Amino acid sequence: MASLSRALRGMAAICPRRSPALGRGLRPLVSGAGPTSEKSVPYQRTLKEAQDASAAARGPSQPLPGTASVVVIGGGSLGCQTLYHLAKLGVSGAVLLERERLTSGTTWHTAGLLWQLRPSDVEVELLAHTRQVVSRDLEEETGLHTGWIQNGGLFIASSRQRLDEYKRLMSLGKVYGIESHVLSPAETKALYPLMNVEDLYGTLYVPHDGTMDPAGTCTSLARAATARGAQVIENCPVTGIRVRTDDFGVRRVAAVETEHGSIQTPCVVNCAGVWARAVGRMAGVKVPLVAMRHAYVVTERIEGIQNMPNIRDHDASIYLRLQGDALSVGGYETNPIFWEEVSDDFAFGLFDLDWDVFTQHIEGAINRVPVLEKTGIKSTVCGPESFTPDHKPLMGEAPELRGFFLGCGFNSAGMMLGGGCGQQLAYWIVHGRPEKDMHGYDIRRFHRSLTDHGRWIRERSHEAYAKNYSVVFPHDEPLAGRNMRTGPLHEELLARGCVFQERHGWERPGWFSAQGPAPVLPYDYCGAYGRRAHEDYAYGWLLGQEYTFSFPPHHDVIKKECLACRGAAAVFDMSYFGKFFLVGPDARKAADWLFSADVSRPPGSTVYTCMLNHRGGTESDLTVSRLAPGPKASPLAPAFEGDGYYLAVGGAAAQHNWSHIRTVLQDRKFQCQLIDSSEDLGLVSVQGPASRAILQEVLEADLSDDAFPFSTHKLVRAAGHLVRAVRLSFVGELGWELHAPRPSCLPVYQALMTAGAKHGLVNAGYRAIDSLSIEKGYRHWHADLRADDSPLEAGLAFTCKLKSSIPFLGREALEKQRAEGLRRRLVGFTMDEKVPMFGLETIWRNGQVVGHVRRADFGFTINKTLAYGYIRDPSGGPVSLDFVKSGDYTLERMGVTYAAHAHLKSPFDPDNKRVKGLY
Repeated sequence: MASLSRALRGMAAICPRRSPALGRGLRPLVSGAGPTSEKSVPYQRTLKEAQDASAAARGPSQPLPGTASVVVIGGGSLGCQTLYHLAKLGVSGAVLLERERLTSGTTWHTAGLLWQLRPSDVEVELLAHTRQVVSRDLEEETGLHTGWIQNGGLFIASSRQRLDEYKRLMSLGKVYGIESHVLSPAETKALYPLMNVEDLYGTLYVPHDGTMDPAGTCTSLARAATARGAQVIENCPVTGIRVRTDDFGVRRVAAVETEHGSIQTPCVVNCAGVWARAVGRMAGVKVPLVAMRHAYVVTERIEGIQNMPNIRDHDASIYLRLQGDALSVGGYETNPIFWEEVSDDFAFGLFDLDWDVFTQHIEGAINRVPVLEKTGIKSTVCGPESFTPDHKPLMGEAPELRGFFLGCGFNSAGMMLGGGCGQQLAYWIVHGRPEKDMHGYDIRRFHRSLTDHGRWIRERSHEAYAKNYSVVFPHDEPLAGRNMRTGPLHEELLARGCVFQERHGWERPGWFSAQGPAPVLPYDYCGAYGRRAHEDYAYGWLLGQEYTFSFPPHHDVIKKECLACRGAAAVFDMSYFGKFFLVGPDARKAADWLFSADVSRPPGSTVYTCMLNHRGGTESDLTVSRLAPGPKASPLAPAFEGDGYYLAVGGAAAQHNWSHIRTVLQDRKFQCQLIDSSEDLGLVSVQGPASRAILQEVLEADLSDDAFPFSTHKLVRAAGHLVRAVRLSFVGELGWELHAPRPSCLPVYQALMTAGAKHGLVNAGYRAIDSLSIEKGYRHWHADLRADDSPLEAGLAFTCKLKSSIPFLGREALEKQRAEGLRRRLVGFTMDEKVPMFGLETIWRNGQVVGHVRRADFGFTINKTLAYGYIRDPSGGPVSLDFVKSGDYTLERMGVTYAAHAHLKSPFDPDNKRVKGLY
């Protein structure tokens, strides 16, 4: 066998040079549109080998039942894990349908790596469960070996920033008891003698990482599930999803149709991987993923490689998986090949490897393990995988169809995330929501205008694939799929130097640069596919300044925005907020049930409240304004009789809120209308000591405390335009929000800037909001307030009407929690040392780990770093206020601890004088 480098040169010479294209220029598959059949994956066995050639012709592997409680479509990692966990939850009559054999789609050729540490606390927990299932549970339950091999994992750092990222992971691992060690180059060489360490800053070694065998794992899962009464039916392609519309006009799953009969069921789980979009189309459900070819090669035997840990060299964008006495070499490139026409007949198939695409990985691998230059290639593996716009899976109930769940789009991580995600998906199906906070995976995180937008899905999925191994910086932003949804002030703010952020399609102000406009340009695909990469790209250059775990160069710019808000006034464009109206005969009943606070106040009142789930977790925090009924509709209110409410919710969670409310209305059969006016209305907010003086010149209304108290709203005229003015603050200052029809926003904003010039009014963005709000102790949903955090734990008991007798969703769970005592509690911390923190830092109390930081930022007014995190008592008891107050705390950042002071109230304006205008 030729050496790896010589084989590469030879194959490149045989294959003509070509650039994989995005569209028609794709290299055709072997034999027209079909896979090659000569390749082999590096496992001792695959389930293909056990297949009878005539099995498909004979039909299903067993008779179809007439009914099923749940039908799982797809027999890969996620399908098998979901079925297994449904059976463990006691679900009887669950059925898995696989069109061919288990694992035949993409699971059979996966590398099967499991790395325990990721820059996400939720993912760390999901990975831990997968590891438990494959390394212990399945073998104990079935007596079958899953193929789990614990040979450890080694992350390679070729830059200082990469090593800093690994140190962050090491600190987070301490919270979950995951052993890891930062090694010097010399220590790395001692552990892995064949490695080139001359260009290293260090490595992160995780001894208990390992690999899984797809066939062994899925066989064991199926055996365990069927032992509990589930059914696995192979050779049974699904041909349709039957849908019914109930008496309230709600679409629901009715049955699954196959070539061999139908199964009546109220619940379908789409675990079809690359084929998930096709399954979604059968039910009228949009599934935002794309199919790409992902490849690795398997080397010949390498002397001395036995028992070495698996490697991720992120800076080279490669991984090296131990394969007995050889290595599998793969990675993520900037020019992946899209699989344009996904074949329904593709099973246990592979594509020819395109060496022009794969060459970069060979070069990186040889640099890291030089012996590979003289090592032969035993086989190549190039198969399809599904990828999503944010490189996270698609899970949860589809908003278009009740009873239709997604468990797909795993970005080549279906094996290692399968156990944790299968467990949560099963819990979701049985209990209506997952046990953990899964918002980052929930299909409802994407706005409905994006989930079927081909260009956006393609661009974002490409960028996510290409950046899979990039350092995860706290303030990174996508360059792909931008300018999909822009607010009414977008062009005006851009001209004023606004550097925009993107949140689920919306462009929102991040901060304001004095260096002139920095527009986001059309996506250049990293210069791949014959496209020219952008040069002199102002936005890209500014974004590059964010690539640090220190304070960025524009730290002082954000400081000026914050201090201007505290000292004079700042104007914030918050048009990306979700803006909904809730009206109808049962609006009052719905509001009482949905909202934790009592919103049954007179028209003109505004209430800050939460929405909870049945476990008492917080699905949202928002403001609800009671409206007066009226017969005439306007952009600021629909025509309605009886009760009506105006809801303002954070834009990043708007689709989640919309779906949650609709689901509750349907489940409770409330006769209501939920109207989305997010695109029709803008929102401009003026905050700060001078806000009243500025607004008094623009609004035709008395803004005195008596005439316009805090937490109230009115329809008033601003610069001649009718707006809804709401006296609220999200930064802890005197201020008002102006909710205006989209055409009115620009003239109102211009009038504000003119009036504010003599008062020191400045533009400010969400980076300032993040700092100002954490300084005041305000919560951010999905940061320090999530769907598995209760308001009691988060210090938001004041938002819950527990002193009333009014029932509301989650009340019973809160009452139980209050009676039993809080097992964790959100605590704020400040540090005397000026060190940047971003979340995931370890919280130590009296020398013991008690939690990790959820959210952190720098508070410019108090001139300190602030951090918030939930702490637990290591003994397992309730976390009392005395427990919080009596501890000595440190926060660990990148392996270094810093003394911290705990706070149960905000260190800034703890008596809330400023929001009342008391300066």
